Amino acid sequence: MSFAAKSASDVVKFCKENDIQYVDCIFTDLRGKEQHTAQHISTVDEDLLNEGIYIDGSSIAGWKAINESDMLLKPDLSRVVMDPFSSQPTAVVKIFCDVVEPSTGKPYARCPRSIAKAAEAYLQSSGIADKAFFGPEAEFFVFDEVKYAVRMNKVSYEIDSNEGPYNTDKTFTDGKKNLAHRPRVKGGYFPNAPLDTGSDFRAEMLSVLASMGVDVEKHHHEVAPSQHELGIKFSTLVNAADVMQMYKYVVHNVAAAYGKTATFMPKPIFGDNGSGMHVHQSLWKGSTPLFAGSGYAGLSETCLYYIGGIIKHAQALNAITNPSTNSYKRLVPGYEAPVLLAYSSRNRSASCRIPHAASPKGKRVEVRFPDPVANPYLAFAAMLMAGLDGIKNKIHPGEAMDMNLYDLPAEELQKVPNVCGSLRQALDALKKDHAFLLEGGVFTKDVIDAYIDLKMEDVLAFETMPHPIEYDMYYSS
Repeated sequence: MSFAAKSASDVVKFCKENDIQYVDCIFTDLRGKEQHTAQHISTVDEDLLNEGIYIDGSSIAGWKAINESDMLLKPDLSRVVMDPFSSQPTAVVKIFCDVVEPSTGKPYARCPRSIAKAAEAYLQSSGIADKAFFGPEAEFFVFDEVKYAVRMNKVSYEIDSNEGPYNTDKTFTDGKKNLAHRPRVKGGYFPNAPLDTGSDFRAEMLSVLASMGVDVEKHHHEVAPSQHELGIKFSTLVNAADVMQMYKYVVHNVAAAYGKTATFMPKPIFGDNGSGMHVHQSLWKGSTPLFAGSGYAGLSETCLYYIGGIIKHAQALNAITNPSTNSYKRLVPGYEAPVLLAYSSRNRSASCRIPHAASPKGKRVEVRFPDPVANPYLAFAAMLMAGLDGIKNKIHPGEAMDMNLYDLPAEELQKVPNVCGSLRQALDALKKDHAFLLEGGVFTKDVIDAYIDLKMEDVLAFETMPHPIEYDMYYSS
């Protein structure tokens, strides 16, 4: 259940009528991880909901220093949902919050949700469009067991899934038989049972999301064994990011309820497809779709310029849309990942795809390189800012490329720009190319610097840790 309250008194009334015992105030950190603090109902009144809740900002990675730690969580009464996973006999209500500077009452510059709201405000002030719609398609893996170790003397991981093709000869010890029905490598797209073992938990994930007020559409198995996707309806930027946070919350918790474990890690499996988060985007002014026109694939010049901005700034965007060292293990040729920065109608090897649409209202661009570990507030805001920069500066993306880009001759491939090959490269690109993000004060130099510093911690941990394959390649050298 979800509702948009008009006032704090509406929330208080709702809590009383539904015997709510806790109000869960949720917010998102720079990494994109949802955080929460729960208020007992005895403390929840109109003053608290209007004034906010104090938290220690110095304990959140990438935020305040210890000497300026006080921050304020300001509930957004337009996004109130029931928590479907509460074990309390009475219910928990979740409220999305923005982070505010208590000394000024202004949005905290490093609050991802506030940045997303600022991007929407900037769009409206630009006069280019009234609304930006985003439709993320996040893939994920579900395993039966995951074990890993990161120690001075041992670095290892081991995953297991009944669907895994590595289990064709496994002898089960719990009385089960090996029934042999499994998708092959890259053979998991749309199989029916018994190859698809996830239909029940995917359906429950979708039903739970619907109960939280999310507009849901479909669910299906993805290309890799143990890989899945839920389909949700597009929405405006901040709403779409809120929904993506609910999506992750529901996927993780329903999987756990089935005795399984879900991950949005882009490349948890060697030798098979990774998980992306393709993001459909369009701009509207009033009831007019601005991406529909008479150009290539029925696109407008505005849409082409938007694509031009995405492609021009793609490597800087990678730092935000592909923010893990693991992200770049997915962005390699041969696994349906969009490595080459080009656009095309229906060609899935291009980083910007133009899906077929039956009417002008469906005209949109699908940006295919993001992945689901991205902070959705920052990723959607950054892509919008890149697209708007393309429109403002009339950055044309050049000619479309309708051939399979992976089949291009080597000399032709060299002419097509690529996404980044590592997180370090992406962060370097963001250092050099971020002026488009600063327009309208949407992002600040402070938050970009803090973000780069935070992600460099990941880079250094990854680059300085010996990898097991290095023992295989070099130990006897």
